[in-house]
Amino acid sequence: MTRHYDLVAVGGGSGGLACAQRAAEYGARTAVIENGPLGGTCVNVGCVPKKVMWYAAQLAHAIEDASAYGFDVSADGHDWATLKAKRDAYVKRLNGIYENNLSRREVGYLRGTAKFSGAGVLDVDGERISADHIVVATGGRPIVPPIPGAEFGITSDGFFNLEKMPRRVAIVGSGYIAVEFAGVLRALGADVSVFVRFDSVLRSFDPMLQQGLMQSLTDSGIEVVSGFRPAAVTRGSAGLDLAAEDGRVFTGYESLIWAVGRKPNTATLACDTAGVELDAEGFIPTDTFQNTNVEGIYAIGDVTGRAALTPVAIAAGRRLGDRLYGGQSERHLSYENIATVLFTHPPIGTIGLTEPAAREQYGEATKVYMSSFVPMYHAMTEHKPKATMKLITVGAEERIVGCHVIGDGADEMMQGFAVAIKMGACKRDLDDTVAIHPTSAEELVTLR
Repeated sequence: MTRHYDLVAVGGGSGGLACAQRAAEYGARTAVIENGPLGGTCVNVGCVPKKVMWYAAQLAHAIEDASAYGFDVSADGHDWATLKAKRDAYVKRLNGIYENNLSRREVGYLRGTAKFSGAGVLDVDGERISADHIVVATGGRPIVPPIPGAEFGITSDGFFNLEKMPRRVAIVGSGYIAVEFAGVLRALGADVSVFVRFDSVLRSFDPMLQQGLMQSLTDSGIEVVSGFRPAAVTRGSAGLDLAAEDGRVFTGYESLIWAVGRKPNTATLACDTAGVELDAEGFIPTDTFQNTNVEGIYAIGDVTGRAALTPVAIAAGRRLGDRLYGGQSERHLSYENIATVLFTHPPIGTIGLTEPAAREQYGEATKVYMSSFVPMYHAMTEHKPKATMKLITVGAEERIVGCHVIGDGADEMMQGFAVAIKMGACKRDLDDTVAIHPTSAEELVTLR
């Protein structure tokens, strides 16, 4: 016997849930297939629990600064176990909310592992499921390098399973996960070393952001080891030892975290059975409308290898639902000018082209505005970290093609500026906006 749906989402993460629920709003009979907790990476081992940890780190910094504002405050250590228990309970509650939402919207929830048994047909732990439209939204998982002893380390998934804070930590990687975890662990009292392949963190970001975060990391006491390529991990008498390809050895770590990238969850899907093409790394290529090479099969989110961000998966899923069932034949997600935030210390907000990319694309038509200053909050504190902002414009009208901020509040201010830039704002539009004073954000509308 075969159960049939109008649309089935393979994966109960942000993208799959968004697509199935949006299609259901139009009256489609839909279902979500998931073999783990609902919510995917973001809810369970990503954005949500990470932000909880970031808040804890922010409080640690606030306690350090409190005396500068006249408070007699001290912290008698930090109870990692209590925070973990409350964080995990919050995540579990979200899992239940997601399941209730599916039920309320009459979206089927199939617990199990799906694989293709043909175009338009899935096998879910022995049960045959067919659908007019199948959306692959299986996400990704952390990469562990294929070196001797790599199993002694943990990934970002394992970080959220830690029962206590490791006192000495090695983090290998230079992207979002590496720098965010480094800041959290350091703020809560760990001795942290970050090992990067080249000479900086966040290599794909604007140089200003790279330099600003490198300064912040070192100022906070985090060691950054450059030119590092891991060769082996061994367990020594004092903890884990990490060897580099160039012969250097770093010893005595209580924990090693791999943050060297993610790969798509496509290995068990049997995509070849349905004729769905994968690229060399296992990602599923899609066109502008999230179509794969097989009619009626689509892919959204991290499994596509494009802009691996939760809001991107949600936006792509909802637009696909609009197109398939909402009568909006041209509805699709534009992958240009997607804003993103890193929850570092201080946070980073960024949208659009980096300065090197803008100059390569527009040449002498590129004009850059920058500001660097100590935020007012730190006028009272002992440490004086700077906030730095950059606007990148092109042409005589100075259309804004890039906006990059590192500093307190960057995470919240970027959303509003992202709307303006997405709408095609020019420098004059910001100049003509009355500043909100005193804020850090006002710098972006007063740049000269």
